[in-house]
Amino acid sequence: MKQLNNAILIYSAVVGLSACGPGVDQPVTDAIEAEAEERGPNNGRMLRDDGFAVELAIFEAGVPPEFRAWVTRDGQPVNAAAVDLRVTLTRLGGVDEIGFEPQGNYLRGDLVVYEPHSFLVTVDAGYQARDHRWEYESFEGRTRIAPEMAEAFGIETMAAGSATLRQVTTVYGNIVPNPERVRELSARFDGAIQSVDAALGQTVRQGQRLATIESNESLQTYAITAPIAGTIMERAANGGEQTNGRRLFTIVDTSSVWAELAIFPAVRASVQVGAPVEVTPATGGEGLPGVISYLNPVASANQSITARVELDNGDGRWALGSFVTGAIVVEEFQVPLAVRRSGLQSFREFTVVYARFGDQSEVRMLELGRQDENWVEVLGGLEPGTRYVTENSYVIKADVEKSGATHDH
Repeated sequence: MKQLNNAILIYSAVVGLSACGPGVDQPVTDAIEAEAEERGPNNGRMLRDDGFAVELAIFEAGVPPEFRAWVTRDGQPVNAAAVDLRVTLTRLGGVDEIGFEPQGNYLRGDLVVYEPHSFLVTVDAGYQARDHRWEYESFEGRTRIAPEMAEAFGIETMAAGSATLRQVTTVYGNIVPNPERVRELSARFDGAIQSVDAALGQTVRQGQRLATIESNESLQTYAITAPIAGTIMERAANGGEQTNGRRLFTIVDTSSVWAELAIFPAVRASVQVGAPVEVTPATGGEGLPGVISYLNPVASANQSITARVELDNGDGRWALGSFVTGAIVVEEFQVPLAVRRSGLQSFREFTVVYARFGDQSEVRMLELGRQDENWVEVLGGLEPGTRYVTENSYVIKADVEKSGATHDH
């Protein structure tokens, strides 16, 4: 609840500061207001200069996005082949130079206009020995947040690069004693139990006396001592009784325990000895890493087999018999480019991260591949080395959405 309240406060602060005060700047908007833009018959932006006009549009119906242009002089179409047209797109982090070739009655750009369609557009046109130039802003998914405000809002970034992804399968089990740390004690020589010095559940040290026995044969007394440090888990000895060859004490050293995990046939083929696994209490809390040291080759009545993980229990956190969850790594692979899942946001129909350039942030539409709990592989849409927002990216998303940016060309 505290985290939710903090998030609401931050969100409100972003909206308020963006609207009426310093700190979070107003999102970068189109230099030409939408209502002031003249649209041509092909729904493109009209660029005019002393009777010469270029209608420029991004066409993306059934083809990858590309620029198309229709040119007129005094309202009359001109021969497209007679026009030298170039468009320069100045992006955050790069520049695209686009040339044009005639296609019937229009000019077609020679580069795909990749997302985001957010750039400063410079248009140069040459016709009949005269040059024309226009420049306008066409920004989307972009905002400016001052560095000190980004720090105040906990906005963190990192450079996009390679990562190791892990595919895991979740299984369940319980904590049992480590048999190598269990000792069962009986009398070396049968006789009468003279005294018992240890109680059920008592923690004893190695060498501590547990009971005194008087031998039936020699009538000499001797002590039964603890061979290891641990806890008395079983006591079947009382003063005045005969030992009769029975087990008198069981000591368990719980500083090391086993997690026994049930592996069912559906995942059996993917689980191997040596696989990393994180064991977590079924009730929740911090997990502990380990490896599978043993797979029982014999299936139980429910057709599962047992995987064993040795766990350090020096702090006593693992109670014998308690239920646990195991996240077993069944595949581990390196990918050349990945982003943290914590940085992902939605923008229109895309999954995006916000790339950070100085005090400006802008969406990067991602083509995603494999993923794990922390990372998502990036197949396209982001250049390696680009800094992107990993924490509190929703602050930037809120500011972008407040601007009401549209995907309009």
